[in-house]
Amino acid sequence: MATDRQYFRRPIGVVSLILTAALLSWAVLVIVRAFPGRHLVIATGAPGSGYVHFAEQYREILARDGVRLRLVTTRGALDNLRLLSDPRSDVDVGFVQAGTVDAQQAPDLESLGTLFYEPIWLFCRCSFSELLRERSSNWRLSIGPVGSADRPLALKLLALNGIDSRQQHLYGYAPEEAARALLAGELDGVVLLAGWDSPAVQALARAPQITLIGFPRADAYVKRFPALSKVVLPRGFADLPTDRPPQDTQLVASKVSLVVRTRVHPALKYLLEQAAIAVHSRAGVFERSGEFPAAEEIDLPVSADARRMYREGPSILQRYLPFWLAELLTRVLILLIPIAGIVYPLWTLAPRTYLWLLQRRINRLYGELEELEFELRTAEPGLRENFLRRLDALDRHALDLRLPTTFGEGTYNLKAHIHALREKVLSIAGGEPPRSS
Repeated sequence: MATDRQYFRRPIGVVSLILTAALLSWAVLVIVRAFPGRHLVIATGAPGSGYVHFAEQYREILARDGVRLRLVTTRGALDNLRLLSDPRSDVDVGFVQAGTVDAQQAPDLESLGTLFYEPIWLFCRCSFSELLRERSSNWRLSIGPVGSADRPLALKLLALNGIDSRQQHLYGYAPEEAARALLAGELDGVVLLAGWDSPAVQALARAPQITLIGFPRADAYVKRFPALSKVVLPRGFADLPTDRPPQDTQLVASKVSLVVRTRVHPALKYLLEQAAIAVHSRAGVFERSGEFPAAEEIDLPVSADARRMYREGPSILQRYLPFWLAELLTRVLILLIPIAGIVYPLWTLAPRTYLWLLQRRINRLYGELEELEFELRTAEPGLRENFLRRLDALDRHALDLRLPTTFGEGTYNLKAHIHALREKVLSIAGGEPPRSS
């Protein structure tokens, strides 16, 4: 320990201390800067929609870990996607339907997984056969506001069924307004992309004067558009006493994904995944228990953090420690290996190397002394003065050594051996008294 203290008093030891302090300061800075923030912004949907309802549940769950989730209402999924893709927007996360985004056009976005089914609901004051028979007439249809995913999907479905949208009166009502207008007879039909929990869907599904148009060729739609799925609304589910709908009704549905910017901190992605699991893992009208959230890659790549979370679940630290403490310890452990890899040599190998170099200075003089002693055995008579000069030079080198007190015994023994060899030289040469060392 004394040797170590002496090492750290010397320039090389001071440099080691400075490097260690700089490394630890860097580690603290990295931990602080890499720590997740406590604020997120989510793009939801129209006021009163299922998206807003889910986001409110997320907000309550995230608040338990000290994260504030701010809700931004929008016109729908396309609006959400626009905000997520806009670098000037502060939106971090949003709900986006399958089939509405191209991964190549959104390289800075990724998915945390699919959450639930959102069926396409077609309600009208008609039957399906009447709808097809009168498809060339001027129907008054609400297909969702601009910025929602309802509108482009509705236009696509109309075109697939040979209905010319240019010959229809198309409106962009929000779901609640569209339901009110259809019930009041101001519209002939409504296309909605929403979950069963939507008040507009439930109101129209129970209304006796309104018909839910199913998709008997749902398999064909799914084959044409793999992003869609087939689901079934059971007979009588909307209203058992009135048997609505009067038969099992096939629907096509889009899966909704939770989309985030890649810049969002992994720890915040983890909290969002935990919230999604808490909200969406229960069984629903179309979802089996545990079916969602799912690490499905539909339009966007699934985040590597999300895949790991779905595959392995939370880490041991996340299971048993408060979130922020678990995150701090995770960061410390990540930095521990590189820090140990640098600090350990500085505080162990460097002092040993330094001491080895000092001992080598003594050993080198011992080597010269042994060489002199070997030459003395085979030297011719009359070379005493030459040996004495070389011994004097060796003695001066020993006196010039500036070594820590730990090496006092070594330097003393070296000088003693030099003195002994001088006496040996003098005795061989004829007994001249030895010189003082």
